[in-house]
Amino acid sequence: MNKALEILEKYWKHNAFRHPQEEIITSVLDGKDTFALMPTGGGKSICFQVPAMMKDGICLVISPLIALMKDQVQNLQSKGIKAIALTGGIHQDEIIDLLDNCQFGNYKFLYLSPERLQSDWILERIKNLPINLIAIDEAHCVSQWGHDFRPAYLKIVELKEFIPKVPFLALTASATLRVKEDIITQLKLDKPNIFSKSFYRDNIAYMVFETEDKLHLLQQILTKNPQPSIIYVTNRKSCLETVHQLESHGFTATYYHGGLNSKEKENHMKLWMEEKVQVMVATNAFGMGIDKGNVKTIIHLHLPQNLENYYQETGRAGRNGEKAFAILLNNPSDVLHAESQFLNVLPDKTFLNLVFSKLCSYFQIAYGEGIDEQFSFNLNQFCSKYNFPILKTYNSLQFLDRQGVISLSQEFSEKINIQFIIPSKEVIRYMSLNPNDEEIILTILRTYPGIYDMQTAFNPTLIARKSNTDEKTVLSLLQKLKDKQIIDMIAKNNDAMITFNEVREDERTINRISKYLEAQNKLKTEQLQAVLYYSKDKKTCKNKLLMQYFDETIKEDCGICSYCISKNKKQQKPESVSEKIIELLKMQDFNSRDIQKLTKFPKDDVIFALQNLLESDTISIRSNNLYTLK
Repeated sequence: MNKALEILEKYWKHNAFRHPQEEIITSVLDGKDTFALMPTGGGKSICFQVPAMMKDGICLVISPLIALMKDQVQNLQSKGIKAIALTGGIHQDEIIDLLDNCQFGNYKFLYLSPERLQSDWILERIKNLPINLIAIDEAHCVSQWGHDFRPAYLKIVELKEFIPKVPFLALTASATLRVKEDIITQLKLDKPNIFSKSFYRDNIAYMVFETEDKLHLLQQILTKNPQPSIIYVTNRKSCLETVHQLESHGFTATYYHGGLNSKEKENHMKLWMEEKVQVMVATNAFGMGIDKGNVKTIIHLHLPQNLENYYQETGRAGRNGEKAFAILLNNPSDVLHAESQFLNVLPDKTFLNLVFSKLCSYFQIAYGEGIDEQFSFNLNQFCSKYNFPILKTYNSLQFLDRQGVISLSQEFSEKINIQFIIPSKEVIRYMSLNPNDEEIILTILRTYPGIYDMQTAFNPTLIARKSNTDEKTVLSLLQKLKDKQIIDMIAKNNDAMITFNEVREDERTINRISKYLEAQNKLKTEQLQAVLYYSKDKKTCKNKLLMQYFDETIKEDCGICSYCISKNKKQQKPESVSEKIIELLKMQDFNSRDIQKLTKFPKDDVIFALQNLLESDTISIRSNNLYTLK
């Protein structure tokens, strides 16, 4: 493994592999099909990037995460490693150019989404590439029992027939035993070497706290732990509200969600990564590919959708090996909120069919047409036009995306149109005076021959690639040309881009995928029930509960979770706590925080006593969260 270590040190600046990276790399180099279950932060990408660099040819990486593909390609390119990504929305002629580059340009990595494999001509082109390894990231997507099943993943197995001697490496960060076995079956892995890194994180204290005043408890946690923190919320509005609340109490915070443009995301991320702010408040759009070792606390203000996502998000804490906290704050109303957020907004077959047909009409796509057409898309405008509920519609579009019917890019985007508004001889004169700009301008003129005559849709990524520069430089030049009144430029902001991957067939399309919709809705219901059980259970170590969910057994309690700490504390007699509470409530109504302050009993004892008094019908809780005697 000396050569592998040399590559690791040269390109990734690490001097040793983490367990079980070295064993996985050896398996791949031996030409064996391999399955690797590595929880988030385990360094999955190293397991295919290092062996691919050691062998002649190109590594094919299949991933559903467009943002992650782009991020990994940029990282590889920054290290001087040639890599390309075939994401959605790239037209056929451009794909042909990219695949030509892969075949003849000594590229080492080709990233593509599974939906690309549904095109037979792309499969044929891949067949002729010098592929040395096929890495399937997010491999749980191949299983109907996985939390993000995508039928397009079922097409991957055809590569076995095309290139039978090339090893498969299936990677996932979260899979139950049933999902693991299904992945091996669906991908037809041949006597695979199986590597499973334990999900157990002995340095993370999993805490669940019930509270009516989440902001107050949040302040206490962040004051006690002033190191970098992430607070996860379920929507963009909560991002902004939480940041404002924290700032008003003297904390430094920023936010991250899918509605920010790339520059805003980069700026907000930089503030947090460089620790100019303590707290990142984010939706689940944040975190993919983030590797910050000293994150002390991960706090969920709302119940997560499933324990797979929860485990991945909490796993971003304590990567430096020091003690860290994964805290879930909830109150009784959170159950109703979670059900309305995750279950009541699941589309049925009728609604899905309606959304799809209206989406086609919205973009004026005729029956039997539309394949590979791309459109900028604003969800709010679409829902407003047809009077659709936003969350239910969004879930419908996400489902269509996972089924490969459409590709939904949820990143904030700009649609750019430009036109040269000075004569061509003046443009030539400008280039002669500004030779640094010449290559990009010539590339624009060659790519868009009608750009003098009309406003022309402009693709900065394409121009950057063709002119051997980066997108930031291209956009900077456009702004300069606009300021000098050489071009006219119109940039419109959009929440998303939609690409149609199939021709419009309305009910025929929906009928084909409806069985997956029913299975998905059933699975999501079961997953939320598992979250509720985890949050409510007061008789089991929280770490044990998580391990049980992922089919792992640990004999001893962790000793550091909220259950273990409450068990180890010397508890007050419930009767004395209850009696004191009743005495207080005889004077006036109080909330739980005031009761705790006045009684001076431990918080857990007060909550336990309040629950007993509620169950015995001795007290009740009013709409303003004040407890009152009955």
